[in-house]
Amino acid sequence: MVSIDMEYQGDLHCSAVHGPSGTTLTTDAPKDNQGRGESFSPTDLVATALGTCILTTMGILARTLDVDITGATATTDKEMTSAPPRRIERLTVKIHIPQQINEENRLKLERAAHTCPVHRSLHPDVQLPITFTWG
Repeated sequence: MVSIDMEYQGDLHCSAVHGPSGTTLTTDAPKDNQGRGESFSPTDLVATALGTCILTTMGILARTLDVDITGATATTDKEMTSAPPRRIERLTVKIHIPQQINEENRLKLERAAHTCPVHRSLHPDVQLPITFTWG
Protein backbone atom coordinates (compact mmCIF):
# COMPACT_ATOMS: atom_id res chain seq x y z
CA MET A 1 0.00 0.00 0.00
CA VAL A 2 1.15 3.53 -0.80
CA SER A 3 -0.32 6.55 0.97
CA ILE A 4 -0.50 9.95 -0.67
CA ASP A 5 -1.55 12.90 1.50
CA MET A 6 -3.37 15.74 -0.22
CA GLU A 7 -4.43 19.19 0.91
CA TYR A 8 -6.73 21.73 -0.70
CA GLN A 9 -4.86 25.03 -0.55
CA GLY A 10 -7.65 27.25 -1.85
CA ASP A 11 -8.21 28.90 -5.20
CA LEU A 12 -8.51 25.45 -6.86
CA HIS A 13 -4.93 24.50 -5.93
CA CYS A 14 -3.99 21.27 -4.15
CA SER A 15 -0.73 19.77 -2.97
CA ALA A 16 0.04 16.08 -2.71
CA VAL A 17 2.85 14.35 -0.82
CA HIS A 18 3.98 10.89 -1.85
CA GLY A 19 4.32 8.98 1.44
CA PRO A 20 7.26 6.70 0.59
CA SER A 21 9.49 9.40 -0.93
CA GLY A 22 8.19 12.68 0.46
CA THR A 23 8.04 14.09 -3.08
CA THR A 24 5.47 16.87 -3.44
CA LEU A 25 3.46 17.90 -6.46
CA THR A 26 0.79 20.53 -6.94
CA THR A 27 -2.34 20.75 -9.04
CA ASP A 28 -4.50 23.56 -10.36
CA ALA A 29 -7.78 23.49 -12.21
CA PRO A 30 -7.35 23.99 -15.96
CA LYS A 31 -8.10 27.33 -17.57
CA ASP A 32 -11.18 25.88 -19.29
CA ASN A 33 -12.62 24.86 -15.90
CA GLN A 34 -12.23 27.96 -13.70
CA GLY A 35 -8.53 27.50 -12.92
CA ARG A 36 -5.42 29.36 -13.95
CA GLY A 37 -3.65 26.31 -15.38
CA GLU A 38 -0.57 27.00 -13.25
CA SER A 39 0.22 23.32 -12.77
CA PHE A 40 -0.96 19.87 -13.77
CA SER A 41 -4.72 19.44 -13.45
CA PRO A 42 -5.98 16.21 -11.90
CA THR A 43 -6.91 14.91 -15.36
CA ASP A 44 -3.46 15.93 -16.66
CA LEU A 45 -2.05 13.60 -14.02
CA VAL A 46 -4.16 10.77 -15.43
CA ALA A 47 -2.65 11.45 -18.87
CA THR A 48 0.82 11.61 -17.31
CA ALA A 49 0.20 8.40 -15.39
CA LEU A 50 -0.76 6.59 -18.59
CA GLY A 51 2.33 7.68 -20.53
CA THR A 52 4.78 7.01 -17.73
CA CYS A 53 3.13 3.68 -16.88
CA ILE A 54 3.45 2.56 -20.50
CA LEU A 55 7.15 3.52 -20.58
CA THR A 56 7.78 1.84 -17.20
CA THR A 57 5.98 -1.37 -18.20
CA MET A 58 7.90 -1.47 -21.46
CA GLY A 59 11.12 -0.82 -19.51
CA ILE A 60 10.43 -3.75 -17.19
CA LEU A 61 9.91 -6.07 -20.15
CA ALA A 62 12.93 -4.62 -21.97
CA ARG A 63 15.11 -5.62 -19.00
CA THR A 64 13.78 -9.18 -19.26
CA LEU A 65 14.45 -9.20 -23.00
CA ASP A 66 17.90 -7.66 -22.47
CA VAL A 67 16.90 -4.76 -24.74
CA ASP A 68 17.87 -1.14 -24.07
CA ILE A 69 15.07 1.41 -24.53
CA THR A 70 16.86 4.25 -22.75
CA GLY A 71 15.71 7.55 -24.22
CA ALA A 72 12.26 6.25 -25.13
CA THR A 73 9.64 9.00 -25.00
CA ALA A 74 5.89 9.24 -24.67
CA THR A 75 3.56 12.10 -25.48
CA THR A 76 -0.03 11.88 -24.28
CA ASP A 77 -2.68 14.16 -25.75
CA LYS A 78 -5.71 14.51 -23.48
CA GLU A 79 -9.13 15.37 -24.86
CA MET A 80 -12.06 16.14 -22.58
CA THR A 81 -15.70 15.65 -23.50
CA SER A 82 -17.37 18.68 -25.03
CA ALA A 83 -20.76 17.90 -23.47
CA PRO A 84 -21.53 17.10 -19.83
CA PRO A 85 -20.62 15.19 -17.85
CA ARG A 86 -17.05 16.49 -17.94
CA ARG A 87 -14.62 13.58 -18.20
CA ILE A 88 -11.63 12.39 -20.18
CA GLU A 89 -12.83 11.26 -23.59
CA ARG A 90 -9.56 10.28 -25.27
CA LEU A 91 -5.90 9.83 -24.33
CA THR A 92 -3.77 9.48 -27.45
CA VAL A 93 -0.30 8.19 -26.68
CA LYS A 94 2.65 8.45 -29.06
CA ILE A 95 5.63 6.29 -28.09
CA HIS A 96 9.05 6.73 -29.69
CA ILE A 97 11.81 4.18 -29.12
CA PRO A 98 15.09 5.51 -30.56
CA GLN A 99 16.76 2.09 -30.90
CA GLN A 100 16.35 -0.39 -33.73
CA ILE A 101 14.77 -3.48 -32.15
CA ASN A 102 13.92 -6.74 -33.89
CA GLU A 103 10.31 -7.39 -34.90
CA GLU A 104 9.70 -10.09 -32.27
CA ASN A 105 10.76 -7.84 -29.39
CA ARG A 106 8.93 -4.83 -30.85
CA LEU A 107 5.68 -6.81 -30.83
CA LYS A 108 6.26 -7.93 -27.24
CA LEU A 109 6.99 -4.37 -26.13
CA GLU A 110 3.92 -3.02 -27.93
CA ARG A 111 1.73 -5.65 -26.25
CA ALA A 112 3.22 -4.67 -22.89
CA ALA A 113 2.25 -1.04 -23.51
CA HIS A 114 -1.39 -2.05 -23.85
CA THR A 115 -1.30 -4.01 -20.59
CA CYS A 116 0.18 -1.44 -18.22
CA PRO A 117 -1.77 -1.09 -14.94
CA VAL A 118 -3.03 2.43 -15.71
CA HIS A 119 -4.27 1.40 -19.16
CA ARG A 120 -6.11 -1.52 -17.56
CA SER A 121 -7.57 0.71 -14.83
CA LEU A 122 -9.18 3.32 -17.05
CA HIS A 123 -12.88 3.18 -17.88
CA PRO A 124 -13.62 1.38 -21.17
CA ASP A 125 -15.37 4.52 -22.49
CA VAL A 126 -12.01 6.34 -22.55
CA GLN A 127 -10.45 5.94 -25.99
CA LEU A 128 -6.78 4.91 -25.67
CA PRO A 129 -5.03 4.78 -29.05
CA ILE A 130 -1.29 4.14 -28.89
CA THR A 131 1.12 4.61 -31.80
CA PHE A 132 4.75 3.55 -31.93
CA THR A 133 7.74 4.79 -33.87
CA TRP A 134 10.97 2.79 -33.80
CA GLY A 135 14.52 3.89 -34.53
